[in-house]
Amino acid sequence: MALKKTHAVALCAVLLASGCSFAEEALFPSSGTVQQGQAAGSGGGNPPALGASTFEPPGVTPGAATGTFVGGKVASLRGDLQQLQGNLSRQNQALQAIRNDTVQDSQRYHGTVAAINARLQVGTTPGNPILTQQWNAAQGELDRITDDVLKMNRLANEVTSSSTMAGYLLDSVRAARSLSGAVDEDHRQLRILEDETNRTVVLVERLLTELTEDATRQQSYVASEKQNLNTLAVAIKNGQLFGSSLAGRGAAVSPASYDMPMAAPRAAVTTDAALVTIRFDKPNVNYEPALYAAIKGALDRRPSAAFEVVAVAPSGATPGQQALSATTARRNADAVVRSLTNMNLPANRIRVTSTTGNTAGGGEVQVFVR
Repeated sequence: MALKKTHAVALCAVLLASGCSFAEEALFPSSGTVQQGQAAGSGGGNPPALGASTFEPPGVTPGAATGTFVGGKVASLRGDLQQLQGNLSRQNQALQAIRNDTVQDSQRYHGTVAAINARLQVGTTPGNPILTQQWNAAQGELDRITDDVLKMNRLANEVTSSSTMAGYLLDSVRAARSLSGAVDEDHRQLRILEDETNRTVVLVERLLTELTEDATRQQSYVASEKQNLNTLAVAIKNGQLFGSSLAGRGAAVSPASYDMPMAAPRAAVTTDAALVTIRFDKPNVNYEPALYAAIKGALDRRPSAAFEVVAVAPSGATPGQQALSATTARRNADAVVRSLTNMNLPANRIRVTSTTGNTAGGGEVQVFVR
């Protein structure tokens, strides 16, 4: 089957070809500068702001016993409000403690990620064990932020129960005003109790709203940082700084930014229908930096782009050789797909196909924009 062609102008990065089949031209600028459309590093985006409000209850005004049935009801309702406000006070203290822990965990996480990015920026060895250890530390710190989010969600469930109790108590206080056998002092105390209960209801709702917003923002942030950590792991593996996660990319940029800064040593740029062509004619082909830059550039230009990964097997002299070559080519294509998913390109935007062609003995993997 003939190789598929696209009509758009694309860039082909022929990676790490052996012998004389490559040009000694680096695809990334040697100065390490970051051009328009490329993020300065993986992970470490600013964490979302947490709410700053406190929710201390206003207190409950004491009242003297009147000796009536309604007076006894007022005393019982006053005790319920005191219990509710006690719960609210504890929940407020728990929220402030969680916020403090989240800030400290975020600071440690971003400090670790910044140190990794700084080392990658100046260049390092592939799979540097120090950076790997720092990445593991960052993963642990992000896990602690995840635990903070779980604490927020558990606390939100408790505050929801308090909100239900507060609404029921307010209805009960209002209903008590219609009871017969009350004296004027009973109704005076009920008016005070209703006002204080109403203020408590408002405070509980404010606490629940702010807590829910904190938890939602932090949960989204943690999910994004997990994706960025995956991309950072690929960068550490290659010893070269990547940009941010490919997930959710789509900011519109000018067409000029499609002159992609690629960083693959001993690689050449040629014009071809494929966005990237990777020749697997030697062990351990270091294709990920240029693959990342090419995919990122394509997404910057067309955010809705999908990608076809084509396993190109060389034509074999015998059916057995052909089958073996096809298996090897497919295995290489699967490795490229894993690299893309580790960079957090959504799996539903990747399609894998196979074909044969006049290629080197190790076969090729070509990536097309669709």
